[in-house]
Amino acid sequence: MAIFKRLVLYMKPYWWRILIAGLASSAYGGLDAAFAYMVEPLLKKIFVTKDMFIFTILPFAIILIFIFRATTRYLNDYFMRTAAQLAVQDVRNEIFKKNVYLDLSFFNRNQAGSLMSRVVSDVSTMQDGVGGLITGVFRDALGLITLLGVIFYRDWQLALISILVIPLTIYPAGVLGKKIKLTARKGQDEAGLFASILQETLSGIKVVKAFSLEEVMTERFKAANQKFYSLFRKTIKYSALSSPVMEIITSLGIGAVIFYGGSKVMANKMTAPEFFSFITAMALVYSPLKKLINAYNEMQRCIGASERVFEIIDAVPTIIDAEDASILETKDNRVEFKNVYFKYQDEFILNNVSLVAEKGEMVALVGPSGGGKTTLVSLIARFFDATNGQITIGSHDVREIKKSSLMNQIALVDQETILFHDTIANNIRYGRPGASDEDLTKAAKAAYAEDFIMAMPEGYQTEIGDRGVRLSGGQRQRICIARAILKNAPILILDEATSALDTESEQMVQKALDNLMTNRTTFVIAHRLSTVLHADKIIVLENGRIVERGTHKELIKSEGLYSRLCARQFGDDLTAIS
Repeated sequence: MAIFKRLVLYMKPYWWRILIAGLASSAYGGLDAAFAYMVEPLLKKIFVTKDMFIFTILPFAIILIFIFRATTRYLNDYFMRTAAQLAVQDVRNEIFKKNVYLDLSFFNRNQAGSLMSRVVSDVSTMQDGVGGLITGVFRDALGLITLLGVIFYRDWQLALISILVIPLTIYPAGVLGKKIKLTARKGQDEAGLFASILQETLSGIKVVKAFSLEEVMTERFKAANQKFYSLFRKTIKYSALSSPVMEIITSLGIGAVIFYGGSKVMANKMTAPEFFSFITAMALVYSPLKKLINAYNEMQRCIGASERVFEIIDAVPTIIDAEDASILETKDNRVEFKNVYFKYQDEFILNNVSLVAEKGEMVALVGPSGGGKTTLVSLIARFFDATNGQITIGSHDVREIKKSSLMNQIALVDQETILFHDTIANNIRYGRPGASDEDLTKAAKAAYAEDFIMAMPEGYQTEIGDRGVRLSGGQRQRICIARAILKNAPILILDEATSALDTESEQMVQKALDNLMTNRTTFVIAHRLSTVLHADKIIVLENGRIVERGTHKELIKSEGLYSRLCARQFGDDLTAIS
């Protein structure tokens, strides 16, 4: 009930649509009772008193009644479905917003396909359940109540016999409903799994092609799809059982009524039209009852999907603004790590890291893969929070700065070129929404991207495809650099920013980066050591610890890890680069 109440709250803003749908449903459901009630007097007037006027107008009255029923059915369906769709739209907006505001650690724990499944598939299931149940409450529940009133009015003894079987339907309906909820929840989890396989395959289609993995991925998808079918089949089985079980149970009541009522007719204690009117009303009673049970089953599927959706909506971000968080307005972009530790799950990624990047300095982070370089710069932007220790910008602890203000101070060019299916202009403008075309062009020129942009079919308005698939790796990287240049932030994080560039492009972009880094505090992660030879400080990380620090010349002389890394890249003769 708690989940259902929460679902209904999403419908509250659209109460007038639900009201119209409810009135239409009530009229639709009430017509069944009116029809059942009128059967007996109409049969008497036509076949007993031979009233030709009633007999003549009856066909036209029936046509008008069905036109009215059709109109109320349309109004109910239209307004209920639009209300449900609008509510679902709000849920989708809320879960999407919650997704984009959650921490990176959340996305490390959850597959992208599973999250996509919750936004698309689970929310659609919620829509079907809520709309169906509310329609059932207004139309089928009211119809059931009014029809029960008719049969009790006609003959209370027969009515009692007919409804004695109704309580027998509650237990099987409850058992089947619980099974439907459990299997539906598991099925939605499996749907998320094969959605993840689909997302991974399509985003990595080049690797699939390069390694001839088409058959492997197809079999993987088929296995997940088969598991989903197995669970969905159980849901279908339990749902399909509801109606037959209901019919078997209600047949007991129908048989008893026919025997007892027929006996009364033959004993002249009830007229045939009265008995026929009662039988009509009783038959109509079981129809809305079956619909209500089906709506209950659908609601169980809806609740199973809702639990998955609300898990995301209720997820609590761990990286949040402090109550007294301040806006960072200082021009002092000095960055300091003070005895910083970072643990992911049970493993320490960083151990007692202390370093200072003075204003305008270029600090290079080098070392073997897995040493903690990317994690270290991620702590500056609060993608994660340090387990212990402190990171400051100027005199401000990053945890005491509003996240939006903190991100305004930082520009990131990542080793993974993240571009969106949009125009080149918009992808650059994400660095500073609302930037003028002139500033946009300057950023592109500074990133040495202007030439290839103008060679595109529509220049800056060219659509670059999903993840920038229509651009080369070097072109994608330069668009990302232009985006960072446009942001014009005082702190730069360059995580393998030139890794995807050829030699000529790297030289051009390196010049742009040199200009960009002037008077800015810059952290550069690089495996290509030629790009950091002139760094003010080089920090060598291994297994989460700083094992060396100094300038290039100082570290070459120390003949430690850095010197060995240089030897691997440049050869044993280091005199040319020292």
